[in-house]
Amino acid sequence: MKRFAIVDLETTGNASAKGDRIIEIGIVVIEEGGKVVEEFSSLVYPEKEIPPFIRSLTGIDDEDVLDAPLFSEIAEDVYPLFQHAYIVAHNIEFDLGFLNDELKRCGYQPLHNPIIDTVEFARILLPTSPTFKLGQLAERLEMGHDRPHRALSDAQVTADLFVYLMNKLQGLPERTLQYLLKIESRLKSDFREFFDRYLDEKRYGNIKDTDTVIKHGIAVRKQIPERKKTSVQLPVFDSWKDQVYKGENGLQSLLTNYEYREGQSKMTDHVQRAFREGRHAIVEAGAGTGKSVAYLLSAAYTAMKDSKRVIISTHTTSLQKQLLEEEIPKIERMFPRPIKAVIYKGKSHYISLTHFHYELENSYQDNYDIALTKAMILVWLTRTRTGDVDEIQLPSNGRQFWHKVSSEQSSKTLQLGYTDDSFFHWAQEKALQADLVITNHALFCMDIMKEETVLPEYDHVIIDEAHHLEAVASRYFGVRMDYRELQRHLTQFGEVFHKSLYKGFFLPNDMFTNLSKGQQTIDEAKEELSQLSRYIYQNVKKQSQLGKGKSDIGRTQWLLKRDEMPSFMNTAKEMSHRFLAKIKKLILQMEKIELELKAQLAVNEDHGIPILLARLDNQIDVCQKIHSQLIHYFDFTRDEEVKWMEIEGEGAANAIYLFSEPVNIASMLNHRLFNKKQSVILTSATLSTNNSFSYIRRSLGIEEGHNTLEAIIPSPYDYKKQVQLMVPNDFPNIKKEPEAFIEALSEAIYSVAQVTKGRMLVLFTSYEMLRKTYLLLKEFIDPEEFMIFAQGVSSGSRDRLKKNFQAFDQAILLGTSSFWEGVDIPGDDLSCLMMVRLPFQPPDQPVQSIRDERMKKEGKNSFMEKSLPHAIIRFKQGFGRLIRSSTDKGVVFICDQRLIEARYGKYFLSSLPKVPVSYESTKRLINEIENWL
Repeated sequence: MKRFAIVDLETTGNASAKGDRIIEIGIVVIEEGGKVVEEFSSLVYPEKEIPPFIRSLTGIDDEDVLDAPLFSEIAEDVYPLFQHAYIVAHNIEFDLGFLNDELKRCGYQPLHNPIIDTVEFARILLPTSPTFKLGQLAERLEMGHDRPHRALSDAQVTADLFVYLMNKLQGLPERTLQYLLKIESRLKSDFREFFDRYLDEKRYGNIKDTDTVIKHGIAVRKQIPERKKTSVQLPVFDSWKDQVYKGENGLQSLLTNYEYREGQSKMTDHVQRAFREGRHAIVEAGAGTGKSVAYLLSAAYTAMKDSKRVIISTHTTSLQKQLLEEEIPKIERMFPRPIKAVIYKGKSHYISLTHFHYELENSYQDNYDIALTKAMILVWLTRTRTGDVDEIQLPSNGRQFWHKVSSEQSSKTLQLGYTDDSFFHWAQEKALQADLVITNHALFCMDIMKEETVLPEYDHVIIDEAHHLEAVASRYFGVRMDYRELQRHLTQFGEVFHKSLYKGFFLPNDMFTNLSKGQQTIDEAKEELSQLSRYIYQNVKKQSQLGKGKSDIGRTQWLLKRDEMPSFMNTAKEMSHRFLAKIKKLILQMEKIELELKAQLAVNEDHGIPILLARLDNQIDVCQKIHSQLIHYFDFTRDEEVKWMEIEGEGAANAIYLFSEPVNIASMLNHRLFNKKQSVILTSATLSTNNSFSYIRRSLGIEEGHNTLEAIIPSPYDYKKQVQLMVPNDFPNIKKEPEAFIEALSEAIYSVAQVTKGRMLVLFTSYEMLRKTYLLLKEFIDPEEFMIFAQGVSSGSRDRLKKNFQAFDQAILLGTSSFWEGVDIPGDDLSCLMMVRLPFQPPDQPVQSIRDERMKKEGKNSFMEKSLPHAIIRFKQGFGRLIRSSTDKGVVFICDQRLIEARYGKYFLSSLPKVPVSYESTKRLINEIENWL
């Protein structure tokens, strides 16, 4: 019977090579099936001090280990536990590395047993887990873990996790195990014996798998056939709505703590009326209105009653998931049949089974990341209903592999003689039968922009988080290119010129000559791209020394104007043409391979040929898109676009970004959206400025003649009792004394944090100021008092920073652009929101500055018509971060005296709910906060 020695160590740091040592060891020895046969645990004297971070993480301090044995004194007890056993650990390289270093030091032979890493094992068997940290896995799988970061407790939980994963492995289909066996040699862990055994059980045990089917040679979860949607008889809307909101069998019978909200009911009315009368509507619904439920009720009612499809577009994927998994199930029982709702995404999100099967059959050149990615996808396919990449946590290089196997590659499958009836096709089928199709603004804008449609046909659309529509549409009607992305494409183009792909085909010799030339052309294209990028980088850097603007994430920006710097423009254009000549040459070389493969297809039934043809076809499309976009970008005869370049100030000397956006997105949206669809509902918590929608109408092209319904629904929260707004009157003038301002700001952050016990979100409008403030705070704040996290400085995504902030009792989070909205930190985790400046866009932002110029020429006041309303909407978004429920309470602290002293300050204040405002010295305000909280 197999034995497994599960080990966990606590150490003074991450690197035994740098002198870090073990401070605690825990070992659990189990037999197959999970029976524990032995346990061992001991503190270890490390012969050095334990650092503060390790002390706080483990709870082990120097006094605890003072009387503990040296490792050499317990080695004779530890070593035999590993004999004739698999060694198992969560991140095995770490534990085994430390263990073998200590054993060698004591004169023992290092351990060379077979190993299993439970991080790798969990990644393969639990591919959709949002995290693979031991504590979080234990919590998700409800495994008791009473003492995290203590060796024996961690080893016990690792043992439980290992047994759980072994059971999961045993349940996999035969075909999945076959492919895992092909990949096994590239993985860290020694799984072969178990893959073999479970495969034999499946083959000879006559165990029928009823949950999966074989599609394109791969075991895939059975799809539930899509039933056609039917229209249903529904009561008259008004009486039905009253039943839903006020009746005994309505929402109150389903939801605990349900409260009737008049604003929610009104919003349902407005949306329904717009649908019924074929009108557009703008509805601002304050925080806590319950706007998702309000508009979903109307959308589902209309879809079912009239057998119509309603599109719902959101800005964030988190809101899409929330609608599908939380909000729609809440209201479904209000209807006579289930609501058919789907999330619909672009082709690149869905896996193509034919392309994945091709990659599985050609695994001989895989590196570790590719092998791990394939193993994860194989297991995931036995469980997913959608085939959507967002469900699975791929390793860092797995994204590159995904491009090869996504449905983007299968654009012309039918012409090539094979069908790829997999996930994208199923997603289309489901969308055609759906009442509600939930998508994102990006795909929605792509659909309006393209001649051939991306989304299924619709007349009614609800655009939630509609304050983002202008920015997203501008992006999709413009150009976005960058050096790294172009390099990635070139590397991918290179793959179709690998000679190994064409092994076994009887191809003429000049075809292999063409392959070598293709590889050479790619190298030349990379060199031309690098020279172009370096040239642009150097010129933008020169401009930055003249004090040019910075983007909100700290990149240097340079606006291109037709009559400025003609020599730079001409040289850059000429260099881009040299690069594009290589792209043209690549297209011709790919087309030659295509012709040869099509000739082969007539005489050769190899299933790989259509796959290679589909990929070539896709690569040629990408080449043509790059060609047309760059030609367009360097055509300076057009006045209707804003073009600019960005560089990473500290980045590589060719890290460049090229952008263009239309100056007037409003007329495009008017023409392609509002004039074409029966009813477009725009909603968000922040659409009005000064109680008017004129700004949003102008920005999005909703003409007065559109006969639009409008409504502002106030929040039900009691802001007077829940919020205090405070403005210090003694900050230095930021224009005259920028350094003194940052010092005053840092002191205010620290003083307020002492009163609020951290739990502070500080919002900046400038990345540069955020960075300087962070560095100053780090100088005088002890990390044992407050943890400080800063966007763009501390590592991690926005969500990761938010989670880290919430994980510490006393923390301060500094954020720029994306933290002004969409970040939910409810309850006691957030007590103070500080805004450093009113969120005006810097006047030198490219799109802003060109629009300002245009408006001045037209005799308009760009400040009052564009800059001010845009800043007010951002301000309302920022303010909305603080109060996320009726029980939240906190302080909004705004370090910008313009709010009180400038003429336009009143417009900001009048756009907020009524809250008490204090304008005093910083010291007095801090006393007020202390008394109030």
